[in-house]
Amino acid sequence: MKKHDTGQGKTAFSATLSRAFPQLLLTLALLVLVIFLSVSSDYFWAWKNFRNILDQCSVYLILSLGMAFVIASGGIDLSVGSVAGMCGVIMAVLMHGGVATYPAILLGIAIGVVSGVVNGVIVALIRVNPFITTLATMTITRGVALILTGGVSIYGFAQSFKWWGTGDIGPLNPPIVLSLLLTLAAFVVMRRTLWGKYSLSLGGNAEALRRSGVRVNLYRISIYAVSGFCAAVAGLIMTARLNSAAPLAGSTYEMDAIAAVVLGGGSLNGGSGSIFGVFIACITLSVLRNGLTLLSIPTYFQQLITGGVILIAIIIAQIRNNRDRSH
Repeated sequence: MKKHDTGQGKTAFSATLSRAFPQLLLTLALLVLVIFLSVSSDYFWAWKNFRNILDQCSVYLILSLGMAFVIASGGIDLSVGSVAGMCGVIMAVLMHGGVATYPAILLGIAIGVVSGVVNGVIVALIRVNPFITTLATMTITRGVALILTGGVSIYGFAQSFKWWGTGDIGPLNPPIVLSLLLTLAAFVVMRRTLWGKYSLSLGGNAEALRRSGVRVNLYRISIYAVSGFCAAVAGLIMTARLNSAAPLAGSTYEMDAIAAVVLGGGSLNGGSGSIFGVFIACITLSVLRNGLTLLSIPTYFQQLITGGVILIAIIIAQIRNNRDRSH
């Protein structure tokens, strides 16, 4: 009996270690990167630089949180970057049209949620492939932003709006605080609530979930709504930070969000996800970009190096996922 219990304990420990392996590996990579940059640059540990890393990470982190639930449910959302840009433009147009700051922000966020609901309805009820659906809505939302602005950026907003991108909350700023609060909320939701568990189950075995009486379509729609909400919040930060609403803002941000989710231990096949892993992945990518800047690496080489690192990491993660499924 004891031998049987010991065997079960070892099996459970091995399963836990296997699930946590991507996060452990990523944390180790982050530590190595931090040590290297600490030796290479005296400026790396300056508070101003550290705050800059967190600030630049905030938008990617918020987008990645929504993406984590979508990918865990077996979907994909290619529209988040465009939705962020569109929501920022809508807030700007409303404020320039005489709407007060906070109603404009709330309306912009509401439109982001509606965009997510539209994606969810098409995917869940009409059963269109999520890649095709969100690729189409990515183009549509970008078109809306271009039409509203005439292709020209909108500048100049009230201080109450700019505060959301450049203000101060003690030693931090609103984007950092917002991203950390949303990360904590997402962690609790994924680990401690039925909604979070159903998100993972949708990607693992949606049919079994449906047969157990769960309203699968409703949950899938709500997951895309959360992704739209996160995109809208990211749009608020981008627009407030730059004091400018650009129609092309947020381009390719969806790729960074997807990369962060996969690097953090999520599987594009669905059924798995880690908010802690997403957080570490976003911090690692931001530290990498910051380090390349501190080392005076030209911008075009930075793009190449960052993309190469992401590709290698994703290939390693996919090989591991394939091996785990074969066992």
